[in-house]
Amino acid sequence: MDDVFQNIGNKLTLSQRIERTIEGAIREKKLAIGSKLPTEREMCESFGVSRTALREALRRLSARGLISIQKGSGMYVSEINIEDAIKTLNLYYDLKFDDQLLSQIIEVRTLFEPEIAALAALNRTDKDLNVLGDNVLEFEKCDPDNTQREADLDNLFHLTITKATQNPVLQVSMEPIYSLLPRMRNYIYGNIDGEKTTTLKFHRSLLESIREKDEALSHSLMKDHLHRTREIYEKHMATS
Repeated sequence: MDDVFQNIGNKLTLSQRIERTIEGAIREKKLAIGSKLPTEREMCESFGVSRTALREALRRLSARGLISIQKGSGMYVSEINIEDAIKTLNLYYDLKFDDQLLSQIIEVRTLFEPEIAALAALNRTDKDLNVLGDNVLEFEKCDPDNTQREADLDNLFHLTITKATQNPVLQVSMEPIYSLLPRMRNYIYGNIDGEKTTTLKFHRSLLESIREKDEALSHSLMKDHLHRTREIYEKHMATS
Protein backbone atom coordinates (compact mmCIF):
# COMPACT_ATOMS: atom_id res chain seq x y z
CA MET A 1 0.00 0.00 0.00
CA ASP A 2 3.02 2.29 0.36
CA ASP A 3 3.21 2.70 -3.44
CA VAL A 4 -0.32 4.18 -3.44
CA PHE A 5 -0.11 6.79 -0.67
CA GLN A 6 2.98 8.70 -1.73
CA ASN A 7 3.74 12.39 -1.50
CA ILE A 8 2.16 14.08 -4.53
CA GLY A 9 3.50 17.55 -3.92
CA ASN A 10 1.90 20.86 -3.12
CA LYS A 11 0.21 21.97 -6.36
CA LEU A 12 -3.20 23.25 -7.45
CA THR A 13 -6.26 20.94 -7.59
CA LEU A 14 -4.75 18.71 -4.96
CA SER A 15 -8.12 17.20 -4.09
CA GLN A 16 -8.62 16.11 -7.70
CA ARG A 17 -5.16 14.56 -7.82
CA ILE A 18 -5.79 12.70 -4.57
CA GLU A 19 -9.15 11.48 -5.88
CA ARG A 20 -7.60 10.23 -9.12
CA THR A 21 -4.72 8.56 -7.30
CA ILE A 22 -7.04 6.61 -5.01
CA GLU A 23 -9.43 5.81 -7.86
CA GLY A 24 -6.51 4.55 -9.95
CA ALA A 25 -5.37 2.31 -7.11
CA ILE A 26 -8.89 0.86 -6.86
CA ARG A 27 -9.11 0.29 -10.62
CA GLU A 28 -5.69 -1.39 -10.64
CA LYS A 29 -6.73 -3.46 -7.60
CA LYS A 30 -3.88 -2.15 -5.49
CA LEU A 31 -6.69 -1.35 -3.09
CA ALA A 32 -8.91 -4.42 -2.94
CA ILE A 33 -12.68 -4.35 -2.50
CA GLY A 34 -13.50 -4.21 1.19
CA SER A 35 -10.01 -3.12 2.22
CA LYS A 36 -9.69 -0.41 4.83
CA LEU A 37 -8.00 2.84 3.89
CA PRO A 38 -5.45 4.47 6.17
CA THR A 39 -6.70 7.15 8.56
CA GLU A 40 -7.03 10.76 7.41
CA ARG A 41 -3.92 11.66 9.37
CA GLU A 42 -1.91 8.86 7.78
CA MET A 43 -3.04 9.78 4.28
CA CYS A 44 -2.31 13.47 4.84
CA GLU A 45 1.22 12.57 5.87
CA SER A 46 1.70 10.12 2.98
CA PHE A 47 0.35 12.48 0.33
CA GLY A 48 1.90 15.56 1.92
CA VAL A 49 -1.36 17.49 1.73
CA SER A 50 -3.74 19.31 4.05
CA ARG A 51 -6.74 17.66 5.64
CA THR A 52 -9.04 20.03 3.71
CA ALA A 53 -7.80 18.80 0.31
CA LEU A 54 -7.95 15.17 1.42
CA ARG A 55 -11.48 15.43 2.81
CA GLU A 56 -12.76 17.00 -0.42
CA ALA A 57 -11.28 14.10 -2.41
CA LEU A 58 -12.75 11.55 -0.01
CA ARG A 59 -16.14 13.24 -0.18
CA ARG A 60 -16.19 12.94 -3.98
CA LEU A 61 -15.04 9.32 -3.89
CA SER A 62 -17.78 8.54 -1.40
CA ALA A 63 -20.42 10.33 -3.51
CA ARG A 64 -19.36 8.24 -6.51
CA GLY A 65 -19.69 5.05 -4.51
CA LEU A 66 -16.02 4.10 -4.71
CA ILE A 67 -15.47 4.24 -0.97
CA SER A 68 -17.74 4.07 2.06
CA ILE A 69 -17.11 6.14 5.16
CA GLN A 70 -18.30 4.37 8.29
CA LYS A 71 -18.44 6.56 11.37
CA GLY A 72 -16.36 5.14 14.18
CA SER A 73 -14.89 2.44 11.98
CA GLY A 74 -13.03 4.03 9.09
CA MET A 75 -13.04 4.20 5.29
CA TYR A 76 -13.37 1.17 3.04
CA VAL A 77 -13.21 0.41 -0.67
CA SER A 78 -16.79 -0.22 -1.79
CA GLU A 79 -17.99 -3.19 -3.76
CA ILE A 80 -19.48 -2.06 -7.07
CA ASN A 81 -22.29 -4.40 -8.07
CA ILE A 82 -24.64 -4.78 -11.03
CA GLU A 83 -27.39 -2.81 -9.31
CA ASP A 84 -25.12 0.24 -8.87
CA ALA A 85 -24.22 0.29 -12.55
CA ILE A 86 -27.84 -0.13 -13.59
CA LYS A 87 -29.04 2.70 -11.33
CA THR A 88 -26.57 5.10 -12.95
CA LEU A 89 -27.77 4.24 -16.45
CA ASN A 90 -31.41 4.40 -15.34
CA LEU A 91 -30.89 7.96 -14.19
CA TYR A 92 -29.19 8.91 -17.47
CA TYR A 93 -32.01 7.48 -19.60
CA ASP A 94 -34.70 9.08 -17.43
CA LEU A 95 -33.11 12.49 -17.84
CA LYS A 96 -32.63 12.03 -21.60
CA PHE A 97 -36.07 10.59 -22.37
CA ASP A 98 -37.47 12.10 -25.59
CA ASP A 99 -38.31 11.10 -29.17
CA GLN A 100 -34.65 10.94 -30.15
CA LEU A 101 -33.80 8.60 -27.28
CA LEU A 102 -36.79 6.41 -28.17
CA SER A 103 -35.49 6.02 -31.70
CA GLN A 104 -32.00 5.20 -30.44
CA ILE A 105 -33.32 2.68 -27.92
CA ILE A 106 -35.35 0.86 -30.57
CA GLU A 107 -32.27 0.76 -32.79
CA VAL A 108 -30.16 -0.74 -30.01
CA ARG A 109 -32.82 -3.31 -29.19
CA THR A 110 -33.08 -4.29 -32.87
CA LEU A 111 -29.33 -4.84 -33.02
CA PHE A 112 -28.92 -6.82 -29.80
CA GLU A 113 -32.14 -8.52 -28.69
CA PRO A 114 -32.37 -11.13 -31.47
CA GLU A 115 -28.87 -12.31 -30.49
CA ILE A 116 -29.87 -12.20 -26.82
CA ALA A 117 -32.91 -14.38 -27.53
CA ALA A 118 -30.74 -16.89 -29.38
CA LEU A 119 -28.26 -17.05 -26.50
CA ALA A 120 -31.10 -17.41 -24.01
CA ALA A 121 -32.39 -20.40 -25.95
CA LEU A 122 -28.96 -21.97 -25.59
CA ASN A 123 -28.36 -21.20 -21.90
CA ARG A 124 -31.81 -20.97 -20.27
CA THR A 125 -32.59 -22.92 -17.13
CA ASP A 126 -35.84 -24.49 -15.98
CA LYS A 127 -36.19 -21.62 -13.53
CA ASP A 128 -35.97 -19.10 -16.39
CA LEU A 129 -38.69 -21.00 -18.27
CA ASN A 130 -40.93 -20.98 -15.20
CA VAL A 131 -40.54 -17.22 -14.77
CA LEU A 132 -41.27 -16.63 -18.46
CA GLY A 133 -44.29 -18.95 -18.34
CA ASP A 134 -45.73 -17.23 -15.28
CA ASN A 135 -45.15 -13.88 -16.94
CA VAL A 136 -47.10 -14.86 -20.07
CA LEU A 137 -50.01 -16.17 -17.98
CA GLU A 138 -50.16 -13.04 -15.86
CA PHE A 139 -49.95 -10.82 -18.93
CA GLU A 140 -52.85 -12.73 -20.48
CA LYS A 141 -55.02 -12.33 -17.37
CA CYS A 142 -54.09 -8.70 -16.74
CA ASP A 143 -56.95 -6.20 -16.74
CA PRO A 144 -56.76 -4.42 -20.14
CA ASP A 145 -57.35 -1.12 -18.38
CA ASN A 146 -54.24 -1.66 -16.25
CA THR A 147 -51.81 -0.54 -18.91
CA GLN A 148 -49.08 0.17 -16.35
CA ARG A 149 -49.09 -3.45 -15.17
CA GLU A 150 -49.02 -4.69 -18.75
CA ALA A 151 -46.03 -2.47 -19.42
CA ASP A 152 -44.25 -3.76 -16.31
CA LEU A 153 -44.86 -7.36 -17.38
CA ASP A 154 -43.52 -6.60 -20.85
CA ASN A 155 -40.39 -5.17 -19.22
CA LEU A 156 -39.98 -8.27 -17.03
CA PHE A 157 -40.43 -10.67 -19.95
CA HIS A 158 -37.58 -9.15 -21.93
CA LEU A 159 -35.41 -8.77 -18.85
CA THR A 160 -35.91 -12.45 -17.98
CA ILE A 161 -34.79 -13.47 -21.46
CA THR A 162 -31.64 -11.40 -20.99
CA LYS A 163 -30.97 -12.97 -17.60
CA ALA A 164 -31.46 -16.40 -19.19
CA THR A 165 -28.33 -15.81 -21.26
CA GLN A 166 -26.39 -16.19 -17.97
CA ASN A 167 -24.26 -13.21 -19.07
CA PRO A 168 -24.23 -10.43 -16.44
CA VAL A 169 -22.66 -7.94 -18.87
CA LEU A 170 -25.75 -8.19 -21.05
CA GLN A 171 -27.94 -7.62 -18.01
CA VAL A 172 -26.05 -4.45 -17.08
CA SER A 173 -26.32 -3.21 -20.66
CA MET A 174 -29.98 -4.02 -21.27
CA GLU A 175 -31.81 -3.71 -17.95
CA PRO A 176 -31.74 0.13 -17.98
CA ILE A 177 -33.19 -0.01 -21.49
CA TYR A 178 -35.97 -2.37 -20.41
CA SER A 179 -36.76 -0.05 -17.51
CA LEU A 180 -37.93 2.43 -20.16
CA LEU A 181 -40.41 -0.03 -21.67
CA PRO A 182 -43.33 1.06 -19.44
CA ARG A 183 -42.82 4.67 -20.49
CA MET A 184 -42.31 3.71 -24.13
CA ARG A 185 -45.39 1.51 -24.14
CA ASN A 186 -47.59 4.21 -22.63
CA TYR A 187 -46.03 6.82 -24.90
CA ILE A 188 -46.50 4.93 -28.17
CA TYR A 189 -48.95 2.05 -27.71
CA GLY A 190 -51.61 3.82 -25.67
CA ASN A 191 -54.40 3.86 -28.24
CA ILE A 192 -53.48 0.94 -30.52
CA ASP A 193 -56.24 -1.66 -30.65
CA GLY A 194 -55.15 -5.27 -30.52
CA GLU A 195 -51.62 -4.57 -29.37
CA LYS A 196 -51.95 -6.78 -26.31
CA THR A 197 -53.00 -9.73 -28.49
CA THR A 198 -50.04 -9.22 -30.81
CA THR A 199 -47.58 -8.90 -27.94
CA LEU A 200 -48.94 -12.06 -26.31
CA LYS A 201 -48.55 -13.96 -29.58
CA PHE A 202 -44.89 -13.00 -29.82
CA HIS A 203 -44.23 -13.73 -26.16
CA ARG A 204 -45.83 -17.18 -26.31
CA SER A 205 -43.86 -18.05 -29.44
CA LEU A 206 -40.61 -16.82 -27.91
CA LEU A 207 -41.25 -18.82 -24.76
CA GLU A 208 -41.73 -22.01 -26.78
CA SER A 209 -38.70 -21.44 -29.02
CA ILE A 210 -36.52 -20.80 -25.96
CA ARG A 211 -38.00 -23.84 -24.24
CA GLU A 212 -37.08 -25.95 -27.29
CA LYS A 213 -33.58 -24.45 -27.38
CA ASP A 214 -34.22 -23.28 -30.95
CA GLU A 215 -31.66 -20.51 -31.35
CA ALA A 216 -32.53 -19.66 -34.96
CA LEU A 217 -36.27 -19.41 -34.35
CA SER A 218 -35.76 -17.37 -31.17
CA HIS A 219 -33.56 -14.96 -33.12
CA SER A 220 -36.12 -14.67 -35.92
CA LEU A 221 -39.11 -14.17 -33.60
CA MET A 222 -37.39 -11.45 -31.61
CA LYS A 223 -36.33 -9.73 -34.82
CA ASP A 224 -39.95 -9.73 -36.04
CA HIS A 225 -41.19 -8.56 -32.62
CA LEU A 226 -38.87 -5.56 -32.68
CA HIS A 227 -39.60 -4.84 -36.35
CA ARG A 228 -43.24 -4.32 -35.33
CA THR A 229 -42.11 -2.06 -32.48
CA ARG A 230 -40.20 0.07 -34.98
CA GLU A 231 -43.19 0.24 -37.32
CA ILE A 232 -45.45 1.45 -34.50
CA TYR A 233 -42.89 4.02 -33.45
CA GLU A 234 -42.56 5.38 -36.99
CA LYS A 235 -46.34 5.66 -37.29
CA HIS A 236 -46.42 7.49 -33.96
CA MET A 237 -43.79 9.92 -35.17
CA ALA A 238 -45.62 10.50 -38.45
CA THR A 239 -48.80 11.54 -36.63
CA SER A 240 -47.32 13.42 -33.65
